[in-house]
Amino acid sequence: MTDVFKLTRQLVDIDSVTNYESAVGEFLLETLDPLAARFSGQVERCPVAANRFNVFAHWGNPLVTLSTHMDTVPPFFPSREDTDFIWGRGSADAKGIIASMIGAAEGLLESGARNFALLFVVGEERNSAGAYAAAENSRGSRFLINGEPTENKLALATKGIIRFEVEARGKLAHSAYPELGESAIDKLLDALQEIRKIRLPQDPLLGRTTVNIGVISGGRAPNVIPDAAMAEIAVRLVGDPEPVREAMARAVGNRAEVHEILCIPAIRFDRLDGLETAIVAYTTDVPAFGDSWGKPYLLGPGNIHVAHTSEERVAKKELLAATDIYQQMVRKLWLLCD
Repeated sequence: MTDVFKLTRQLVDIDSVTNYESAVGEFLLETLDPLAARFSGQVERCPVAANRFNVFAHWGNPLVTLSTHMDTVPPFFPSREDTDFIWGRGSADAKGIIASMIGAAEGLLESGARNFALLFVVGEERNSAGAYAAAENSRGSRFLINGEPTENKLALATKGIIRFEVEARGKLAHSAYPELGESAIDKLLDALQEIRKIRLPQDPLLGRTTVNIGVISGGRAPNVIPDAAMAEIAVRLVGDPEPVREAMARAVGNRAEVHEILCIPAIRFDRLDGLETAIVAYTTDVPAFGDSWGKPYLLGPGNIHVAHTSEERVAKKELLAATDIYQQMVRKLWLLCD
């Protein structure tokens, strides 16, 4: 049977920061080939972009698909383990989930089960490129179990996200004569100050909309009045994005230009009997899949609070529990296909 701990560490030790997932994809193809050969399945490389591909494995006609992402946020750092945890970039988000899903697949196959699939995609951490590509090539799946760190609780709702770039323009000048120039950074700072004052929507289930000014860039040198400055902003949505767009435009006014880069809506999920539930604030690939891979559910081992941090880790007991929970979910969803 699959050694879930060993597989998690092997996956973590492959650097797969977004846009550079090919090495982990090749490893997964090699890992899944023997399982496909033993149980008359198929493993496919599904192109997404140059040197980027999804990995799809299926046994029979997939009614239920287990899916998560191969990419991680930077910076890469390798695995280590102690008695209770496996540590390293992607251990929680989402390489431990991949290992648990593969363990679940082997458990199902050993019991004689078929008609399910594994789908591992690229690009979730940036723009869901792999999920959007997969949505254009559905395979008849009726249900999608998406994996993200939920501490093995079934998510009932996730926030959406809308990303903006705010770009200010100015005029270059020598800093000794600021009256001859026009500071783009000053304009941007004024716009950001107004953005921080925005009163944003709240939702009884998902809570409040939140704003993160994640990146600020601009300027030429300390002694040059800057002619360009830009900020990247992520807003976590709890409902209709239109009030957020309107509030952002009002806050920025004529100081700068606002460009919308990405919008993924908030999602509500159904319950599944016997599973503990939770609400999560992050965004997933689920909206990018649409309904092309079936009705979605969201569950995975790991705690989102340590994902994307230098302390990223996943509990070993959660990895093992997820292997069993995924098998239970697949079997429950098969019954709903009748």
